[in-house]
Amino acid sequence: MAAQAARVSRQRAATQGLGSNQNALKYLGQDFKTLRQQCLDSGVLFKDPEFPACPSALGYKDLGPGSPQTQGIIWKRPTELCPSPQFIVGGATCTDICQGGLGDCWLLAAIASLTLNEELLYRVVPRDQDFQENYAGIFHFQFWQYGEWVEVVIDDRLPTKNGQLLFLHSEQGNEFWSALLEKAYAKLNGCYEALAGGSTVEGFEDFTGGISEFYDLKKPPANLYQIIRKALRAGSLLGCSIDVSSAAEAEAITSQKLVKSHAYSVTGVEEVDFQGHPEKLIRLRNPWGEVEWSGAWSDDAPEWNHIDPQRKEELDKKVEDGEFWMSLSDFMRQFSRLEICNLSPDSLSSEELHKWNLVLFNGRWTRGSTAGGCQNYPATYWTNPQFKIHLDEVDEDQEESIGEPCCTVLLGLMQKNRRRQKRIGQGMLSIGYAVYQVPKELESHTDAHLGRDFFLAYQPSARTSTYVNLREVSGRARLPPGEYLVVPSTFEPFKDGEFCLRVFSEKKAQALSQRERETGDQQWPGLGLPPMQEEHVRPRERDLDQIYVLLN
Repeated sequence: MAAQAARVSRQRAATQGLGSNQNALKYLGQDFKTLRQQCLDSGVLFKDPEFPACPSALGYKDLGPGSPQTQGIIWKRPTELCPSPQFIVGGATCTDICQGGLGDCWLLAAIASLTLNEELLYRVVPRDQDFQENYAGIFHFQFWQYGEWVEVVIDDRLPTKNGQLLFLHSEQGNEFWSALLEKAYAKLNGCYEALAGGSTVEGFEDFTGGISEFYDLKKPPANLYQIIRKALRAGSLLGCSIDVSSAAEAEAITSQKLVKSHAYSVTGVEEVDFQGHPEKLIRLRNPWGEVEWSGAWSDDAPEWNHIDPQRKEELDKKVEDGEFWMSLSDFMRQFSRLEICNLSPDSLSSEELHKWNLVLFNGRWTRGSTAGGCQNYPATYWTNPQFKIHLDEVDEDQEESIGEPCCTVLLGLMQKNRRRQKRIGQGMLSIGYAVYQVPKELESHTDAHLGRDFFLAYQPSARTSTYVNLREVSGRARLPPGEYLVVPSTFEPFKDGEFCLRVFSEKKAQALSQRERETGDQQWPGLGLPPMQEEHVRPRERDLDQIYVLLN
């Protein structure tokens, strides 16, 4: 009953617009405007009772109370660090983000990329705050959390040592928006130390509400050009980079003037008639330096002399400083991976963009009830939560499909609140999902929880290839129209955890309700599928130049 009441409460709040970026939920019930006004009326600067300036806000182990790294730390407001502090100086830029003594380079990379798109930046960093007008020692930021936007309030007391900020800081000593943003994100995750180690994707999704996918360009899908073109049309964020095999290779420049380990943005694709044959071109941008591609289709390359002059002029107009064209085939040869952050319908306001449709489910794995583990455990696998979606509208653009018309979906399974639980020794679970097409004879049973017999008889239409201990696993699937069952699970059974499952579709997908299953204890033989594999990913920093770059 409690779970049902919580669902009803969430649905009612969503209907009223709560949880949208325009009407974010108040984290821990703290309202920025109310608290600021109270401080202004009393003439006392804000001190946050929910995230006090004390050792527990720093961490629990390496930054825990009494640890050597925390000796000599003094919490100071920007007004105590410089005579004329500013929130943002001359616009937010990549140089506003310099790493301090915390292993959260992955987060810094995501923040850096935000500075390249003002619309997204000011959704996270509201403009209505500074150190001059109505200054009361209080600031606020907005983050996406598992389907909802939340507003996080902080005071501006920051950890310092020897008069310098200890963690993230701006290159300009009197600018503080990025340090305050890091503090707000630390509060959301429990403490500063909880931010150590991670993937840029995690921070980026919390700044946009988007869903990410990765492509190995050494094994690209046949329809890569169409995927990129559709992503650009949908306003998605695209980045690419050249992997390095050792630290010594980082920053190395190739013979054709590409920089290894740097993140380039993908800003456009076009097709031209080149000597009587179609040639697919891709436009890239290197935001970090002047070094620019010198191979085919570069600025002064001879290839431009063999296409229609008017077409050349059109493409020239689309290129800005730091941008260049190259052929798609060269792109796949030169670069190692492509990362796409697909934005949710709530991420951008532009009506011109072809947005994804989104269905979101919340659920929980509970030991002894709904924590059934992966397909390797057929006796319990069927007890996992089950969610049904109905796909009946095929994609508009079917040119990449040789077979029957299909519906493109992106699935993202995200485990909740695991960073906050680091301090009690709970890390990321290994998670994955499987998608099953529901046979026609079972489609009418829309609310039935399917039992073991179904999973013994039917194989998945799509599934994660490995179970990984990342916050989110995601993938793209092209499925014929019909009804589908999505089963999210942990690798091993009996693991407790909360999750949200997002299904992005090009056309509207219908979510079908599911009745809670009835328990049983009958044993069944194997599924007849290859055993699933678990992969452990060691949390690591991402270099600042490995970022997603936003499109204007």
